[in-house]
Amino acid sequence: MSDSTDIEFLLGQRGTSHNFGAWVIGLAFGREGRSLHAGLGDGTVRVAQFASPSEWVAVEAHKGAVMSLCADAKDGALSGGDDGRVMRIAPDGTATELAKFGSKWVEHVAAHESGIRAAAVAKAVHVLDAKGEVMKSLAHPSTVGGIAFDAKGKRVAASHYNGASLWFVNAKEDKPRVLEWKGSHAAIAIHPEGGHVVTAMQEMSLHGWRLADGQHMRMSGYPAKTHSLSFSNKGKWLATSGAEAVVLWPFFGGGPMGKAPTELAGGDGVMCTQVLCHPQHEMVAAGFEDGLVLLADINTGRVLPVAPPGQGGVSALAWNPTGSHLAFGTESGFVGLLDLSAR
Repeated sequence: MSDSTDIEFLLGQRGTSHNFGAWVIGLAFGREGRSLHAGLGDGTVRVAQFASPSEWVAVEAHKGAVMSLCADAKDGALSGGDDGRVMRIAPDGTATELAKFGSKWVEHVAAHESGIRAAAVAKAVHVLDAKGEVMKSLAHPSTVGGIAFDAKGKRVAASHYNGASLWFVNAKEDKPRVLEWKGSHAAIAIHPEGGHVVTAMQEMSLHGWRLADGQHMRMSGYPAKTHSLSFSNKGKWLATSGAEAVVLWPFFGGGPMGKAPTELAGGDGVMCTQVLCHPQHEMVAAGFEDGLVLLADINTGRVLPVAPPGQGGVSALAWNPTGSHLAFGTESGFVGLLDLSAR
């Protein structure tokens, strides 16, 4: 797939790009549908509008590096930095500090459209309300490796050493459901229907829990660590990085146990580094360590080339809420924005 000499890439036909010269830590489209935010390793968040995608506003968000970025609850983006701050970046680039946690890194942020937000700092997950005030701080046995809200915003899951913890954010008494499995757990995802939690492990495998009965699910065979997990819009498939192809585990017909995964868009010996399923269709975007970006139809296996190799390993992907626009970023600071809307 990396031989780009005779392949026509969608970025050249339907996209714009810019190189910021600093690692793209995260990308997020505002839920308002107008803005794209890029969090960079130099501490800035860059903001562009759909109406003028080649014009970027530079926001001095953090004194140090941006560690995490996500779409904020209503519009704009939320960022966490190694300066201990959680910042809200409005669609026009206005920056507001929501919380400060001393000198500790804010390694993970998450937000739900209901207004609830979460920030992972060392062993704690701090839950912030719609006003940006800290409602509660949830303690974990070790450093938090990843956080995720469920689809309704009622629960937040956090991965850590020897498992994961699942909390009800509005509970009067904060007591988690602890999901145990020995080892170091990082990236985490909750099934769209709320019945499964899956983590990526240091041991180059995935581990899952079926919440109805506590059944364990172990998904192994990866040649590299998985850093990126994404459920398809209705939860039929779990797409993952960590192999030379996009690895898709079936979450239907009893789930993935005892079943081989489906592999898409592989075969050239280059590792997949990022995956993100389309918000409405059974399609997945994938980025590779050589800079290649692809779109793959899960049902047919058809692959559309988005961007050629050569701009650094793909470090971030983002879909806008309707799935009409795709953004990708790389370790070298290259950001591409693709317009897939009907013409």
